[in-house]
Amino acid sequence: MSDILLDVRKLITAFDTDSGLLRAVDQVSFSVKKRQTVGIVGESGCGKSVTAMSIVRLLPQPSGKILEGEILFKGNDLTKVDSKDMRRIRGNEIGVIFQEPMTALNPSHRIGKQLSECFLLHKNMSKKEAWQASLEMLHLVRIPAPEIRMSDYPHQLSGGMRQRIVIAMALACRPDLIIADEPTTALDVTVQAQILDLIKHQQEELGMSMILITHDLGVIAETCDEVVVMYGGRIVERAPVKTIFENPRHAYTKGLLHSMPHLDTPRKSMLPVIPGMVASLNQFVHGCRFCQRMKREGSVLRERPLYKEISPNHWVEACPQCVEGI
Repeated sequence: MSDILLDVRKLITAFDTDSGLLRAVDQVSFSVKKRQTVGIVGESGCGKSVTAMSIVRLLPQPSGKILEGEILFKGNDLTKVDSKDMRRIRGNEIGVIFQEPMTALNPSHRIGKQLSECFLLHKNMSKKEAWQASLEMLHLVRIPAPEIRMSDYPHQLSGGMRQRIVIAMALACRPDLIIADEPTTALDVTVQAQILDLIKHQQEELGMSMILITHDLGVIAETCDEVVVMYGGRIVERAPVKTIFENPRHAYTKGLLHSMPHLDTPRKSMLPVIPGMVASLNQFVHGCRFCQRMKREGSVLRERPLYKEISPNHWVEACPQCVEGI
C-alpha cells in the first residue's frame, strides 16, 4: 500500500474580485506521507493559508473557488466530494488548528459545549459521553483545572489556554491529518515553545500526519521532515528539511535563510533583507515572480519556469536567474 496520505496535484485556487478572477494558488503540487510533518513557509500573501483552506474546502464564499487540480486524501479527490461528506471528513479525518483562537471559538458558548459538539457531530455518543470525552481532551492538552475550564467562556482564558482548546478540538476525533495554520503567531515566546511541544508530542502519540504553516524557519527546522517554500502563489522549492537548510538552491529560499538571526551575528548589525515587496495578486506576471520582485529584465518575466526535480526529492521552480546551474 502507498504511504502517501495526501497528494495535492496542480492545485489552482482563485478569488472573484472587481479586477476579475485572480489566482492565489497557482498549480501547487506536494504530498504528505503517513506520520510525516510537512512545513509550508513563505511571506504573508504567498498562498500558504489559501492552500490549507483549499484542502479542507473552507475558502471564503462565494468568492473563493478551486479552478483546477486534485486533492487526493486516502485516494479520494476532495474537490469532487459533496458538502455532506466533506463535513464528515473535516474534523473527523482532517483536523484544523486555526491561527487565531478567538475567531475559531464561539464567544457566546462555554468551552465544554463547544468541545462536546465535536464528539456529538462525528461520534455516536450521548451528551454525557461527549462531556466526559471533552474533559479527557482538556487533560490531554494539559489544561489546568479542566473541570472548571469546561464552564468558562473563551474570553476568560489566556491566549495560550485558548490555543490549547483549539488544539483539543482539532485532535478530538483522532484525525489522520492535522493542518496547523500558524498556531503560535499571537503567543509570546515561552508559550509558543509549549504549544509546539504539545502539538509534536500529540502527533507522535496519535500517529498523525501534519501540515505546519509558519513564517518561522526555526520552527520548521525543529519540527518538520520536509519543507515547501512558497512565493507568489507557487512553490519555488521543496525538499527534505536538511537539504533546504544545508543546500538551498532557489534565490528566495536563500534570502529567507539569510534573514534569520544567528548567534554569531554582531549585536548592532542589521539583518540581511530581501529587497522589494510581494506584488499584489492582480500584478503578478506569468513568468518568474521572484524576478519580478527583483526587477530583473528578460524573457523569464514572460515565460513560466519549469517545476523540476534537480536531485532526488528536491524540486525547484527552475528560473535560470534564481537557481544557479540550471
